[in-house]
Amino acid sequence: MPVIDVTTDPEALTMTLVAEFDAPVERVWDAFTQPRQLERFWGPPGWPATFTAFDLSVGGRAAYFMTSPKGEKAPGAWEFLAIEEPHRFEVLDSFTDEHGDPVEGMPSMRTTYDFTTTDAGTRLTNVTYFTSGEALEQVVAMGAVEGSTMAMNQLDRVLAGLRAYAQGKGTRTELLDDTHVRITRLIEGPRELVWRAHTEPELMTQWLLGPDGWRMSVCEVDPTVGGRYRYVWEPVGDTEGQEFGFDGETVLSEPPRRAVTTEHMTGTDFASTLNDMTLDEEDGATLISIVIEYPDRETRDMVLATGMTDGMEASYARLEGVLVG
Repeated sequence: MPVIDVTTDPEALTMTLVAEFDAPVERVWDAFTQPRQLERFWGPPGWPATFTAFDLSVGGRAAYFMTSPKGEKAPGAWEFLAIEEPHRFEVLDSFTDEHGDPVEGMPSMRTTYDFTTTDAGTRLTNVTYFTSGEALEQVVAMGAVEGSTMAMNQLDRVLAGLRAYAQGKGTRTELLDDTHVRITRLIEGPRELVWRAHTEPELMTQWLLGPDGWRMSVCEVDPTVGGRYRYVWEPVGDTEGQEFGFDGETVLSEPPRRAVTTEHMTGTDFASTLNDMTLDEEDGATLISIVIEYPDRETRDMVLATGMTDGMEASYARLEGVLVG
């Protein structure tokens, strides 16, 4: 993981994050100063950013909002105070309302980003300066340490490019914390088609089958917000097993980039999970990222022990064949 240290200093009123990347300074600079690249890592998993303005000049302003899996928006803004391309920039970082004005009762913080060359690539030193101990405590209590760590740890795939980052590695499962898991898989195909393959029953029934020997006997989908879905699988031929299914609701839909749904095993008392899928396209390939929120660690471990990752890989391999066809 790129982040090697995050520390807070109540006496100096600072929070300092240090990360190292296997890429030259110029490449890391571009990732932090081009809004379409920033959107791919700025904000922790489940809270991706959308930049609506970005004026990289002293006195210029960048505006963005992060969107939660349930659709809540958390806006913010930078005012650029200093720029020394490609080694340093400094901003005044503020929580804002929907009109872009600072939120009363929330701190504004001077923040510096320093990029230095190392033998392996680039070291980022990110220092946030607070005006009071109360402001530092307030931001830390909001999850700033954990959130900034998870956000910066997403930068590797942006710097490497999606193909270099994920091609040939199959379906990967990453434990983010006790209740969150991230699944990633690179699919050869454009994002529009991958989105359709996740929302159109005639396509879904061709690939969303899990291991060989199963078929999707029911596929009812309403991908609009508030819409319900129901899937049922059954064994075919000599395959052993019993019919099972899932049902849930679409919580957030941003075609063709993001969809958030609940997922419940039909006919059981198990708690629902929250599945947050994002699709990123680069050079004709699409990276599927699904952040799953479980009710507790025990449920997470129980589900992973069922061979979920292997089943998803079988389906995704089948999906690539469907898209080629």
